[in-house]
Amino acid sequence: MSVTPLTARPADFPLDRGKVALLVIDMQRDFIEEGGFGAALGNDVSRLRAIIPTVARLLDGFRAAGLPVLHTRECHAPDLSDCPPAKRLRGAPSLRIGDPGPMGRILIAGEPGAEILPELAPLPGETVIDKPGKGAFYATDLQQILQARGITQLIVAGVTTEVCVQTTMREANDRGYDCVLAQDATESYFPAFKTATVEMIVAQGGIVGWAASSAAILEAIA
Repeated sequence: MSVTPLTARPADFPLDRGKVALLVIDMQRDFIEEGGFGAALGNDVSRLRAIIPTVARLLDGFRAAGLPVLHTRECHAPDLSDCPPAKRLRGAPSLRIGDPGPMGRILIAGEPGAEILPELAPLPGETVIDKPGKGAFYATDLQQILQARGITQLIVAGVTTEVCVQTTMREANDRGYDCVLAQDATESYFPAFKTATVEMIVAQGGIVGWAASSAAILEAIA
C-alpha cells in the first residue's frame, strides 16, 4: 500500500495509489456545447466549458501515472424505455430528451450530442459507463467494475456539481467508497449551487466526502 496525504477539505485525504481511480462525470456535448440540452434549458454553457482544460490536466495526470480512468455519459435508449415521464416531461424547455436537436436526438445513446467532448475523449481501454439516471451507480455495472479492479477511492470531476456529480458521490458513499471532489474540475450552470454543494459534501467532517484542488490531486499521484 502506497498512501500519500492529499491536501483537502475537511482534512487531508489518505490517497492510496493502488486503490484510486478518476471518475469523470458527463462531460458531454449535449451539456457543454451550444445547441445542446443544457442550452435548451436556458443555461449559460460557458461556465461548464471553462473547466475543460482542468479536466484534461487531471486525465493526463492519471494516464501518465498509470492509474484507472472512468467516464460516464447520461443517455437513454432510442425508444426512451429507460427515461420515465417524470424526467422527460418536467418544465418547459425548448427541447426535451429524445427530441431532434442540432447534434442529433437529445441525450440518446449513440447520437453525437451524447458523446463526450472530443477534447476529453476516452482512450482505448478506459471504461465508459452509460447511465440512464443522475447517479453513476443506478442501473449500471459501475460497482462491479470497481470491485473487480479493487478500487475503493474515487477522485470525481465533471458536471453538474449539484446534480450528477453530487448524486454519484452520495451513491458511492453509501456503498463504502471514499470520494474526493476535484473542486476546480467540476461546475454548475448556477455558481451558488456549486458553492453550496461543495459545502454540503465536506460538512460534518466530510459527511459525503472530501474536496481538493486539481493541483493537489496531481501532486499526490505524481
